[in-house]
Amino acid sequence: MQPDQANPAGNVHGGEIMKLMDNAAFVVAQRHARTNVVTARVDELIFHQPIYVGNLVTCHAFLTFVNRSSMEVVVTVEVEDLFSESPGKCALTAYFTMVALNVGGKPLSISPLQLETEEEKIRFEEGRQRHELNKSKKKEAQILLVGN
Repeated sequence: MQPDQANPAGNVHGGEIMKLMDNAAFVVAQRHARTNVVTARVDELIFHQPIYVGNLVTCHAFLTFVNRSSMEVVVTVEVEDLFSESPGKCALTAYFTMVALNVGGKPLSISPLQLETEEEKIRFEEGRQRHELNKSKKKEAQILLVGN
């Protein structure tokens, strides 16, 4: 991480890391959908460790759930102090919902996620539950907006 990505105390701005995470989620989702994708939602963005100027940051991302046109991508950020023998630590985690779009910018149906291991099946079911919860939250928010 570079000085222009941080505050005067040397702490990297959270938005800088979120941008890296969004890019990682984009790549994973586009690789699956093979079309343009956009970020529709970010959930449970949690900062676990601070990140400082000079740290090495690595993003890891993978699909957990695929619906008709949306995909949930889990992104974790590992931070490593290159001047230390300490192993890297988990600095941030989040769930990104990405939506596949056609050329006209409308949601596009995509291939289902191929689940091979029991762990993938568990993650998929957890992702499905988050998807259903988020749908109900969105409906509640729309009702509140209409009422105002």
